[in-house]
Amino acid sequence: MGKIIAKGVVERKSGFLYYVDGKGNVCEAKMARGGKKKKKKAVKKKVAKKKPVKKKVVKKKKKK
Repeated sequence: MGKIIAKGVVERKSGFLYYVDGKGNVCEAKMARGGKKKKKKAVKKKVAKKKPVKKKVVKKKKKK
C-alpha cells in the first residue's frame, strides 16, 4: 500500500490513475473499465446477385 505524500498537488481528471514512477515523476494513465459491452458491428445486408444471362449459341450451317 502506498503513502499519501501531499494532497492537492495535481489536478485530477475522472477516469485516470495517477502514480509516481521510479524516477519520482507523477504519471497519469487512463483506467481500464471492465464490464462495458462493446458496440455491435454493423450488420451487412446481403445483396441479391444478378442471374447471369445465358447467351444463345447459334450454330453455323455448313454450305454445300
